[in-house]
Amino acid sequence: MNHTIRQLSQYALQELKDSYSEYEIQWLCKIIYMDVLQFTNIDIHLRKNEILKESFINKFYEIIGLLKSGQPLQYILGTTIFAGQTFKVNSSTLIPRPETEELVYWVNESLTAGKKLLDIGTGSGCIAITLARLCPAAEVTAIDVMSGALETAGINAGLQGVKTRFLQRDILHYELYSWDIYDCIVSNPPYVRECEKADMASRVVDYEPSAALFVPDRDPLLFYRKIAEFGNKYLKKSGELFFEINEAFGQETVELLKHYDYRNIELRKDLYGKDRMLRAQKNDL
Repeated sequence: MNHTIRQLSQYALQELKDSYSEYEIQWLCKIIYMDVLQFTNIDIHLRKNEILKESFINKFYEIIGLLKSGQPLQYILGTTIFAGQTFKVNSSTLIPRPETEELVYWVNESLTAGKKLLDIGTGSGCIAITLARLCPAAEVTAIDVMSGALETAGINAGLQGVKTRFLQRDILHYELYSWDIYDCIVSNPPYVRECEKADMASRVVDYEPSAALFVPDRDPLLFYRKIAEFGNKYLKKSGELFFEINEAFGQETVELLKHYDYRNIELRKDLYGKDRMLRAQKNDL
């Protein structure tokens, strides 16, 4: 049996080489050591030849086996890091991506004390909770259609000690509910077309919630259109709308927002150079 971090890392490289790159395997191992052993980056380096407890070794083998079967590490551990904070995640929530952090920091530039913000399709709550933490004097509300996601988001808000209001609502049928008037709306809605499934990793397609990922091929901007309509009714004059978007539909999303009379539309690329987020302002007329 392997007994040290160095030996366990070599074991993982051998077992996972058909599913992950070497860099990805090293990252996975680091997260396991930090989450399960509570090691820091420095600990991992300085203690790589230290004999480990059998209980951890057995746990490590179990996690590697689950990774080999295709399960995402975040679901195996039940947590992920977003904007420097730990969030609980499960099969009811998407795993937050680094690109979404960029969107959050962009929104935060516009968020000030007393402003009302609505997060549409909150999932784990990572957007709403992070913004509530960054601007505690703002009034943050988040909605999702899935009760399991809202339960997880509520737990995350409690763990981080932020005040966020969570509501179960379906934005595609927003006319069924009563709403406040908001200064800012942010959403990372489903935007992956069904036809794109074939190019995606099985650990995403098989494990992350389809309802939070996919839209019909025939109507890829479904959620953007409904949220733009919603914003025309429930955004204040000159209020701002922020989206994470499908890189393949940057200009199409811009044109959609122009159609709904939004102005000062800005399309921004993510850290990978892809059209990924958009900001628009409600017409003040």
